[in-house]
Amino acid sequence: MSVFRRSLCPVVIFLFGGLLQLQFVSAQPNWTDLTTKLEQNQKKLGTDVVVLIWNKDTLIYKKEMGDFNTKTQVPIASCSKWLTAALVLKIAEEGKISLDDPVVDYIPEFGKYFKSYITIRQCLSHTTGIADEGGLLKKLAERRKFETLEEEVNEIASRKIRANPGKDFWYGGVGLNIAGRVLEVVTKKRFDVLIKTKLFNPLAMRRSSFTNLEGGPVNPSGGCVSIADDYIRFQRMILNDGKVNGVPFLSPESIQELRKIQTEEIAMRYAPKTAAGFQYASGAWSIEGMNGVADVLASPGLFGTWPVVDFCHGYASLVLTKNLLSEERAEIHQEIRELIKQQLPKTCQ
Repeated sequence: MSVFRRSLCPVVIFLFGGLLQLQFVSAQPNWTDLTTKLEQNQKKLGTDVVVLIWNKDTLIYKKEMGDFNTKTQVPIASCSKWLTAALVLKIAEEGKISLDDPVVDYIPEFGKYFKSYITIRQCLSHTTGIADEGGLLKKLAERRKFETLEEEVNEIASRKIRANPGKDFWYGGVGLNIAGRVLEVVTKKRFDVLIKTKLFNPLAMRRSSFTNLEGGPVNPSGGCVSIADDYIRFQRMILNDGKVNGVPFLSPESIQELRKIQTEEIAMRYAPKTAAGFQYASGAWSIEGMNGVADVLASPGLFGTWPVVDFCHGYASLVLTKNLLSEERAEIHQEIRELIKQQLPKTCQ
């Protein structure tokens, strides 16, 4: 090798390494637009807001606004449904139930009222066909009549059938609460105790709870209180194919089950305006999907919290707040999602 070539090699290596470093730096997300969007819409979102974005097991964005931080505990309303659905899959993995089991196998009350064909799967996807009319205040007043989830679900069994099971979708609290009661029957544990033991403790969600401190029945469809640091751990488990820090919690098959779109071939009779145009999986909305599988799942709650898991862009995001969700705020959440997608490459074909 000539002296010229020997002296040239270090230069080439240096330049090549510099280019690689430049490429790595340029590939890093730029969150300036997202931060601006959040700050401009802080009041609309709820004034007190926490935003977290994780890429697999790496925190890539954190924003705390107002009086909230990642350890502020708030009610998360319908974000609870996703947790309950995951717990159902956990108990199914233990062989205690199957998603296609009729509910009447565990709660005979449904047989008394000719509802023997409703399955656990239909409970998770709001397709039981049981009437669930009434505004929020009316529903809250009705729940106060009961002392236990058993009492509430037995009353649900007596309600009129709006449609045959599996024939239409009506978003509400009926199905997930029935599923929660099934879990109480098969495990002989109260729902709030069961989910703490089987989900919250293994995921180190130490400040999450379904216990109703005001009295009355536990509410699997909307009764959880949580913090941002806790809920994002759950989302990361979903994103990471059921693993928590590399340790399996749910099987990949269970994660695929949670991603199955259950409503593609049925009528969407009622959905909140904030979810117009979306399909539904189990405990969460399918915002995007192909061939019956959700690529993006979300489970927004009435008080404005929006958790999202995007399998194609490889991230879990959480906007946690406490403010009544409106259609206008839902549009902001969609804009936030688009800004995140712009910074992370898509891996799905």
